[in-house]
Amino acid sequence: MSDNKYEINIDPDWFRKYALRIVGGFVLLAALVTGIKTVGPEEEGVVVQLGKYNRTVQPGLSFIIPFGFESMYKIPVQRQLKQEFGFRTRSAGTQTEYAKSSYGDESMMLTGDLNLSDVEWVVQYRIVDSYRYLFRVRNAEKTLRDMSEAAMRKIVGDRTVNEVLTVGRQEVATSVEVLLQEMCDEYENGIRIDQVVLQDVNPPEPVKPSFNAVNEAQQERETLINQAEAEYNRVIPRARGEAEETIQLAEAYALNRVNRSKGEAERFNALFESYVKAPEVTKQRIYLETMEKVLPKIGNKIIVDEKGNNVLPLLNIDKVKSNTP
Repeated sequence: MSDNKYEINIDPDWFRKYALRIVGGFVLLAALVTGIKTVGPEEEGVVVQLGKYNRTVQPGLSFIIPFGFESMYKIPVQRQLKQEFGFRTRSAGTQTEYAKSSYGDESMMLTGDLNLSDVEWVVQYRIVDSYRYLFRVRNAEKTLRDMSEAAMRKIVGDRTVNEVLTVGRQEVATSVEVLLQEMCDEYENGIRIDQVVLQDVNPPEPVKPSFNAVNEAQQERETLINQAEAEYNRVIPRARGEAEETIQLAEAYALNRVNRSKGEAERFNALFESYVKAPEVTKQRIYLETMEKVLPKIGNKIIVDEKGNNVLPLLNIDKVKSNTP
């Protein structure tokens, strides 16, 4: 009699056949997953075989030995990377949001005149040698961050707080960029520094009101100096121009007087020479010329004979001429 129990009988040959196929399929799938790698257009693939560098592959589809015999590190060699100090970007967009509260230890620095300044900056860099980036320095990202902070503290420590906060910001950024690149070359970490940008430089929060008051006073001082220089530039050139004009008028007057005196002297000399040659004629000519100049200025003219006693009235010719229509 049957006890209503079902018995499943599996053929051992059938199980062995399909089990091997299933296992083979999983092995093949695992080989494809671990052996086929895609390198992006901005990346290089560094292949490590059993922990040792083997080769570098270019962008595209690549094959490596599966099951962990070879592994690949994808290095973004064509992309500009950045590290932020003293703040972190929460979200980038039209209105970028930053977080600053937890990173005061990075940004607080001592200046050369023993003052504190809160310096926030960004290091923009590229990976130019993927082999050196992976194998010359352990944890290149962390090492670059430590080098950046050390370089910034060194440069800021050589300057006064006013230089760091005002006129010396660009010089500080340039000096840090040069020093950081020298350190990267020395360590051979395969990194090229593109730019160091000072994001924000402020005095510490407790002294910020006092510092702002000092800045306002300095700005007011600069404003007054600029106004004084503007007034100076307006008045002094005008005074110089008037002085130059007066000098030129005086020189022109002096030249005119000198030339006129020379002309009169030459005229007198010429007249004297004529007088020496013909005294009577010259005397008569001078007399006539003088009378020609003097007589028109005399109103009523009476001419008498030096030997006569009678006065001869002349016709009032001037009045006659003036009354003639």
